[in-house]
Amino acid sequence: MDIITDRRSLLGGFALTTVTAGLLGAEPAAAAKPKSHSVTFCMIGDWGRGTPAQHDVAAAMGMAAARSNASSVLAVGDNFYDVGVTSVDDPLWQSMYEHVYTHPALQVPWHAMLGNHDYTSNPQAQVEYTARSPRWRMPARYYKVEDANMAAASVDIFVVDTVPFVKSYSKDPTNPRARNIVGQDTDAQLAWLDGALAASTARWKLVAGHHTIHSGGSAHGDTVELVERLKPILVRNKVQAYLAGHDHDLQHIRRDGLDIVQCGAGMEARPVKPIDGTLYCLAEPGFGLVTVGGDTMTIDFRDQKGAPLYKGSIPVAATVA
Repeated sequence: MDIITDRRSLLGGFALTTVTAGLLGAEPAAAAKPKSHSVTFCMIGDWGRGTPAQHDVAAAMGMAAARSNASSVLAVGDNFYDVGVTSVDDPLWQSMYEHVYTHPALQVPWHAMLGNHDYTSNPQAQVEYTARSPRWRMPARYYKVEDANMAAASVDIFVVDTVPFVKSYSKDPTNPRARNIVGQDTDAQLAWLDGALAASTARWKLVAGHHTIHSGGSAHGDTVELVERLKPILVRNKVQAYLAGHDHDLQHIRRDGLDIVQCGAGMEARPVKPIDGTLYCLAEPGFGLVTVGGDTMTIDFRDQKGAPLYKGSIPVAATVA
């Protein structure tokens, strides 16, 4: 199969043709089924630094959310740079969140999770902000998303807290991030996830976490601990996609029957390159629109001005490679 790059390849972008990407793993045609509900949500990661690109992405995401009737936002971590927030009253809540994502279409539930930068000061404050905000949703450090629109589309999203899995963060016990990891039981978290996925009757099972599993990003790449401990649970439970950030880029990777959607370019971009399974990658600030319904999940990456970059699809029952 030939690999075809798009017009942005000189900027570091890489893509299979949209048609090819959508066909990989497709099943034989079946009899027509009754039309089912679908749900659209925005996806953004690694966003809270106050750069001009963050403001551009926020404005573009608001306009795209309005046009697509997006019902929520999935915020995949590193919400506040460089060291998270100190409390629910930290000024960063206003300067990096409330006063940035002001478009009326973004006044919807934000299903959020913690990133490594969020763990440096007071990660629990982001959980506590849920009680104060009409849109911020982080009921715990890991949780099942409760969303009526997703339930209507037969979509279950399970948010995991990936920070405690990364061994390097705990090497220096004097580091504030290490102190905040103490007491976080990764075995218990994985047992919860495995059980919750097995019990789910949703047609679509998605898992979201901050850190990469596989990635061609120049700053981080694969997260070995998640490859070893998290990925087998996702594959065994037939999770269709893992949604993440951490590397500051846009990526769509398919490997071992699992689609990995990386959207960590909410305020800047770093170089990225194709790896085994890459369907698309680009180093450019931007965000994603994800639509799930029936037999297909669509990934729509947009740049910081809202221009379309890539549209890929994921079948409800991908073929294991």
